[in-house]
Amino acid sequence: MTFATVRAIGLKLPGVVESTMYGTPALKLRGKLVAVITSHKSAEPNTLAVRMGFDERDALIADDPDTYYLKDHYKNYDVVLVRLKRVSKDAMQDLLAGAWRRANAATPRTRKRPR
Repeated sequence: MTFATVRAIGLKLPGVVESTMYGTPALKLRGKLVAVITSHKSAEPNTLAVRMGFDERDALIADDPDTYYLKDHYKNYDVVLVRLKRVSKDAMQDLLAGAWRRANAATPRTRKRPR
């Protein structure tokens, strides 16, 4: 798995755009993070941070610690760290769809005022 594959999967989701965060490639929905290549030195190379809830993150890490992990720097962020070399395409599709739902729920939509 590479970020190019992540990008191709993510850009198929409604409203997702390619962006950057802390100088690294990212996917966002209306300015809210969906996924980003990690930039903090504590993360392993070729790691993606994917937005998700804390309980879901803990369950993924417990179920598959070879693929999903967490470092202290990311502990208070609603993300899971994903080793790209270990994750399948199907799993990445599920991860990004879940991250999209979370970002979509957190992003207020602007409504046009009636005239």
